[in-house]
Order: sequence, then C-alpha cells, then structure tokens
Amino acid sequence: MAAEIPLHMKLKLLLISLVVFTGSLTRAQDASFSQFYGNPMYLNPALAGSKICPRLTLNYRNQWPSIPASFVTYSAAYDQYVDAVSGGVGFMVMTENMADGILTNTQASAIYSFRVNLAKSLTMNAGFQATYMQNKLNWNKLIFEDQLLSGIDNNLPPTQESPPDRQNIGLIDFSAGLLFGYNERLYGGLAVNHLTQPDNSFYSNGSSNLDMKITAHAGALVDLRDGLKSGDVEDLSLSPNIMYQQQGKFHQLNLGVYLNVYPFVVGAWFRHNFENPDAVIALIGFQQEKFKIGYSYDYTVSQLTNATGGAHEVSFAWQFDCGQKSIKQKAIKCPRF
Repeated sequence: MAAEIPLHMKLKLLLISLVVFTGSLTRAQDASFSQFYGNPMYLNPALAGSKICPRLTLNYRNQWPSIPASFVTYSAAYDQYVDAVSGGVGFMVMTENMADGILTNTQASAIYSFRVNLAKSLTMNAGFQATYMQNKLNWNKLIFEDQLLSGIDNNLPPTQESPPDRQNIGLIDFSAGLLFGYNERLYGGLAVNHLTQPDNSFYSNGSSNLDMKITAHAGALVDLRDGLKSGDVEDLSLSPNIMYQQQGKFHQLNLGVYLNVYPFVVGAWFRHNFENPDAVIALIGFQQEKFKIGYSYDYTVSQLTNATGGAHEVSFAWQFDCGQKSIKQKAIKCPRF
C-alpha cells in the first residue's frame, strides 16, 4: 500500500499539472510584469528609443515562491534612438523557468520603432518586433498519477505515459505597437503581440496556438506644483496610470499611481482579472540621473490566497549619455517603473 503523499509533493503536482495543461490542452499566456514600464519594450515595441539616449534594462520576477517549483522570469533589453533610421532600435532577451525547469521559454527579439512628429507637441512612435521563441519540456521531471499510486514518498517508479514526439520547439513571432506622447506629460499606447499566432504544441498532431495579446496603456505626469506644465517634474510629481491586457479568454486591468519624491518613487496598484480580484501591488524605487532600481511585491487577494507567497519583482535600468551629438528629438516621458 502506498504511503500518504507529502504536502510538498501535492503542491508540486498541482503546479506541474498547471504547466502541462497550459502547454498542451489550453491556450498559453504570456508572462506578466507588475513593473510594466520597467520593462518597456516587453510592454510595447513602440517604446524602443522613447528615451532617445541609450538605455539598458534588467528585470527579475519570482511568482508564487512559497510553492515548490515556482515561476521565475528574467529579462534584459537595450534600446536607443538612431538618427540615421529616424527611430529607435532595440534588442531584448527573456527566459521563463516554470515549475523548476519542467518547462522553459526563451525569447530573443529585434525591435524597430519609427518616430513621427504629428504636431509641435504631439509625437507618435510605430514599433515592429520580430521574435525567435524556443520552448523546452523536461519530460523526466514530470510526475503522473500512475507514479503516485504505486510510489512510496519520493521514491517514484517510471511512468507508463508516452512522451510527446517533440520536446524542443522553435517559433518565429511578430508584434507591433503604437505610442503617443503629448507635451511630454500625457502618453498612451496600443500593442498587439503574436500577430501570426504560432503553434507551440509539443505534439506534431496537436494544436496550441499563442493567442494574440492586446495591450492598451495610458497615463500622465502631473507636477504637484505646476500641473501638466512641460519640463522635468520627476523631483515632485504624481503619475496615475491604467493598463488593460487581453489574451484569449484572459482579461486583466491594472490601476495605480506613482508618487515621485526625488530620489524616491513609491507606487500602489490593484490588478483585477475580471473573473476575480488578483493582487494588490506595492512598489518602492530609487532613481538617479543615470540609473534606477525598483522593488515591488504582489499581495495575492484571489482565491489562491497569499499562501503562494505572492510575487517579488526587481527592475534595474541604466541611462547612458547621448554623447557629443545634438539631440533633435524629445523623450516621451513614460514612468520608469
């Protein structure tokens, strides 16, 4: 007779089941960052070159750390405005490690964003992104029902289940976006990812297409002394923001605000998935002229409860000098976190 399955094994099995179902039976969903402006080109390819001078961004997210085998995401990106092509160019790499390496997703993207000055105070960026995506399945780490029924504690026998005919798949993907900036104080954008909806099923006779992801975001930078007056207001300002995402049947709305009291930034957010409330997010950041670093924590308020450990996220960005060349374009001042 098999021994009682330990709690940590039950939790791991639940997480593994979510991964398996996500990868083969349901529509996969993209990773989501709470500091979405801290990973600008992942939010919207039109944000490439939006700061004009060269910029390096690094991101780390650990979701549900209290569950054995959590979801960990890393991202690194570089972008700048280039006069010769009248727009911004960017490069981004991202890796998702799901369920302790059972499923990994690695992406490499090249991005171009064309800039048009529609009026004296109104600027538009149109961004285009090409991505190579690789999904890997580590079959040997999966745990199946037949193993649990006949195994004792952690000594599990081999499964009788047959592996998929491919455990490593490569995909080509395309995305596009628009970004508008008015008077360096109002901004908004729209992005559509997975325009070709590539098939990422591990079974050659299966179908698991990536649904298009539609993102709309908007906000303002309000000087607490002079309102929406143009100028550098990051020393004392308020920045209300909204972000909506839809991917297949999944819908998400983020509402929140940043308070800049130089050199510190604090923020508070509420994320709602329409079917149920998801999380309350708190952020604290430190910024200087050349760099910024931010930390945020997601406190889960959904039925999962915060026993999952919520989510920890860290962002870092380094803003390089433009050098000796004259700057002909103005930055679109979206938040840094």
